[in-house]
Amino acid sequence: MRHVTVPQDRIGVLIGEGGETLREVEDRADVRLDVDSETGSVAIDSTGDPVTALVAPDIVKAIGRGFTPDVALSLLDHDLRRFELIDLADHTRNDNDLQRKKGRIIGENGRTRELMEELTGAEVVVYGSTVGVIGDAEEVSAVRRAVGMLLDGAPHGAVYSFLERKSNELDDDVDFSAPQ
Repeated sequence: MRHVTVPQDRIGVLIGEGGETLREVEDRADVRLDVDSETGSVAIDSTGDPVTALVAPDIVKAIGRGFTPDVALSLLDHDLRRFELIDLADHTRNDNDLQRKKGRIIGENGRTRELMEELTGAEVVVYGSTVGVIGDAEEVSAVRRAVGMLLDGAPHGAVYSFLERKSNELDDDVDFSAPQ
């Protein structure tokens, strides 16, 4: 049995209307979830395929860190899809610094975060003091690097150029000669 803590304001999203999301996670991940809505603690118990059940804690964490249930459940769609959490508190001195750096990552009207998603293909969520990323290994790596550049104070233009190059590399990696 594994335990994950979900922020209080995300418990309702995890449970869903009438328990619908909770049941979908349980069914698709072959687990049983026991949610303590007082503390936000979620006990995860495998009920079927243990390999599928290994993804369940990441699905619950992803929902807890701001992803929609559909995006979080996409972790089950492909073996190479992964969830990574970047803790901004490790890279900031105080609350003001955290807010400033979150603002750099989100960008004006959310444009920087959106560009990260568009150019890498990964899903990106900024929630609390974390940046969550769901995608394949190269997509997650590109977002991690872009966030690192922003945290280190790189100009947005340099980060966008890096993301454009990465996008072109990712596009070049697609083998169009393979039968579809």
